[in-house]
Order: sequence, then C-alpha cells, then structure tokens
Amino acid sequence: MSADLPAITALLGRWREGDPRAFDDLTPLVYDDLRRIPPPHLAGERADITLCATEVVHEAYQKLAVAGVSWKDRGHFYAIASRLMRQVLVDHARSRKRQKRGGAWQRVTLSGKDAATDESTADILTVHDALEKLASFDSRKAQIVDLMVFGGLTAGEVADALGVSEPTVFRDWRVARAWLQQALKAPQS
Repeated sequence: MSADLPAITALLGRWREGDPRAFDDLTPLVYDDLRRIPPPHLAGERADITLCATEVVHEAYQKLAVAGVSWKDRGHFYAIASRLMRQVLVDHARSRKRQKRGGAWQRVTLSGKDAATDESTADILTVHDALEKLASFDSRKAQIVDLMVFGGLTAGEVADALGVSEPTVFRDWRVARAWLQQALKAPQS
C-alpha cells in the first residue's frame, strides 16, 4: 500500500465532505496501489482475454468516482476498490460466457490449440459465488479474502484496513481458505 497513508485518509475525509478536488488529488496517491491488484487475476485467464490491468483499474475507478460512498477511512476505500475490481472481472467473465458475437462459434488458433475454453471464466464465477456465500454468514472473512486475493494486500495491510490484529487476519484467512476449498469442491447446482 501507499506510503502516504495519512494523506489518503485526509483526502477521503475531504471527498466525503463534498470537496470535488479531493478525488483528483487522491488519484495519484492510490493509482499505483490499485494498478498492482488485477495482474495476478488476469494471469490465469485464457489467451484470448480482452481485459488488461489498466482497464480493470480504470473501470473500477470510474465506479468509485460516482459511488456516493461515505468513506470511513482508507481501509474502507481499499475494500470497496478491491470489491469493484472483482466485480469488473466477474462481469467480464459473465459477458464472455454469453452466447454473442458469433453465437456458438469458437476461436481457433493457428497452433491448433483451442484458446476459447471456458475453464477460467467458470473459475472466477465459481469463486465469486462461493465468496458471496461466505459473506452472507461471515462478512469479515469474506472481506479478508477479498482484500488479500482481489485487493493484493498483505496480512498487515488487511489488519490495518479492517482494524484488527494481524494474528486475527491470519486465523480468519486460514478458516476462510478452508471453507472456500470445501465450497469449491462441492458439486455446483
């Protein structure tokens, strides 16, 4: 996370109070942090993926600009930002799954390998659904997964963002991972 944490918190406060310049001043402070979030998630995608990290960040940032959220602190900001980026990835995966732009046609590469498999698309949607189910009964564990996996934050950064101790983050992370592994093994209905 950015080294200028007090400035970020102050700008979020100004933005919450209605200062339109605060958003513009906030952008250069958080952009690099937000920019490092999507690449690990895009790395596992198919070769024909049409999203890049910059597009994910920009789309999420546009949503942040009009979110109308009363920001509590920078942890709240990063939690919402990582959730919006996850939503951008999920929306993209869902749109890729739809039968459009050629119906049932499939892209064929010159190498003879089929680049248009639905495995990674199904994976992000399955993980999203499991994470939503986890959030329905334990929102903190779901937030920890969101911040660490989709937000790219370290355990220490998550602890600061959520106002809990680092051992609590590690404990919740272990439980959430175990629960998600079980949920992802269960047959999908």
